[in-house]
Amino acid sequence: MADEALFLLLHSEMVAGLYRAAEQSEGENGRCTTKLESMGFRVGQGLIERFTKDTARFKDELDIMKFICKDFWTTVFKKQIDNLRTNHQGIYVLQDNKFRLLTQMSAGKQYLEHAPKYLAFTCGLIRGGLSNLGIKSIVTAEVSSMPACK
Repeated sequence: MADEALFLLLHSEMVAGLYRAAEQSEGENGRCTTKLESMGFRVGQGLIERFTKDTARFKDELDIMKFICKDFWTTVFKKQIDNLRTNHQGIYVLQDNKFRLLTQMSAGKQYLEHAPKYLAFTCGLIRGGLSNLGIKSIVTAEVSSMPACK
């Protein structure tokens, strides 16, 4: 339980610190998002390497995505993805109805514009994990109502 609180605090401080530094140096917010995403990418690569060292090879992309939704997500966020959808042409939609990194924020509509910066690290986490499993991907996040995300 303590490690979960530490992760949430660390993530909040990473986001706040990067954006605070960008404001002071008149930097672009896009650079902060890119930096968070690349940090998540590296962490995702390392985590997947550790999590899959004793598992059998995956048969296909769908098996990899199931692993991401069940095992990977559970280890990182202490719950499984609520919904996994696919068009069977390489597009996957993962939905978390109570995303842990957004639950600390108010559910008001004014906070929807700030939600993407709290999802950049997680997008990188998924992209890094998929990259280490041999899948080149583009990972984007969408928040239509707090704290759910796709």
